[in-house]
Amino acid sequence: MPWKETDAMNQRIEFVLKALKTDNFRALCGEYGISAKTGYKWRERFLQDGLNGMGEHSRRPRSSPKGLSEAEVCEIIRIKQKHRAWGPRKVRAIYGRAHGQTPSESSFKRVLERAGYTEKRRLRKMQEAGRLYSGKRAQAPNEVWTVDFKGWWYGAQGRRCEPLTVRDEYSRYVLDLRALPDARTQSVRQSFERLFEKHGLPGAIRSDNGSPFANTAAILGLTRLSAWWLVLGIDLERSRPGCPQDNGGHERLHLDIHWELEKQRLGEEQAHLDEWRRTFNEERPHEALAMKFPAELYRSSDKKYIGAPEDITYENMASRKVQTTGAIGWAGAHHFISTALQGWSVGVEPIDQERCNVWFGSLLLGQLEPATASFHPAQPGSPQKEISPASDAGKEER
Repeated sequence: MPWKETDAMNQRIEFVLKALKTDNFRALCGEYGISAKTGYKWRERFLQDGLNGMGEHSRRPRSSPKGLSEAEVCEIIRIKQKHRAWGPRKVRAIYGRAHGQTPSESSFKRVLERAGYTEKRRLRKMQEAGRLYSGKRAQAPNEVWTVDFKGWWYGAQGRRCEPLTVRDEYSRYVLDLRALPDARTQSVRQSFERLFEKHGLPGAIRSDNGSPFANTAAILGLTRLSAWWLVLGIDLERSRPGCPQDNGGHERLHLDIHWELEKQRLGEEQAHLDEWRRTFNEERPHEALAMKFPAELYRSSDKKYIGAPEDITYENMASRKVQTTGAIGWAGAHHFISTALQGWSVGVEPIDQERCNVWFGSLLLGQLEPATASFHPAQPGSPQKEISPASDAGKEER
């Protein structure tokens, strides 16, 4: 309504006094720039309440026919107490599955806020890009798996628990939540071999820059574990240093584990981890999945795991085996590449008379300059290319 804010009360009084005398009500409404519906409203208020009716009324409902009952509030709190890391939307989804129709989302937020179960989120500052970071996000199951170790805690029996966590980014399905004897390469590799045999191979694996997934002192952060992934045809994705939001979904998973396992001092027994993973995958609704369960969306990969090839072959380029020292021989000299690649072959691709590209599978490692016997590691964002693995399988990592 276009009343002038500085004199709205006087204009309404002036309007209704004229409205009581006029023979052309609609014309009067047009003169004041209001609809006939609005004009009738103010005239009725004046007739009922006099000048007191000319003020603005509160738009808040005088009653709430759909107000929550005590039983509904108790049920909301019961669900939240059982799943303390779940937000109002997830609680509402579980409530709806059990009871059919549900109160509004704002009602759930209000109940949980008044009960002290909510807190404000903190925003993190973006950092510059790091190695092997593309910002890729999965659009289908098995396009990207994410992996990390959850920070350790002591269980009720005093034993330390630091589980390995593996997750499908698209479906949020937790592929593994496993307490390993240690965080060494061989232990982690055995876990991934079990996952690959059960679910097939993903298109890419995203990790942070910590061991055994990455080594910040090595070329492109390569380790023996990540080199094995590359040999299997899996692309590497790394979060940027100081940017946990690059693997935000996985960090959120760890927060759930913190509240539901660590705070309860559970996790020493693998059975506790297995039951939590089952509940997460089969009972916990996810907002980004339209409140579906991760198990409803995940399916195993069509790319089956048949073991690692004996070696990698390269088309249209020379092949050189990486020695135990991490070096390769080329043009009468030895060039250090990486000890993480020992036992595997790299491809050497001449660019011109002075330079050669060095590839490990689909990853460009850098360039050789035979004349100066120097090797220049590749920079972040280097291109990738297709590879042709040898057909023999079963090579064990050295």
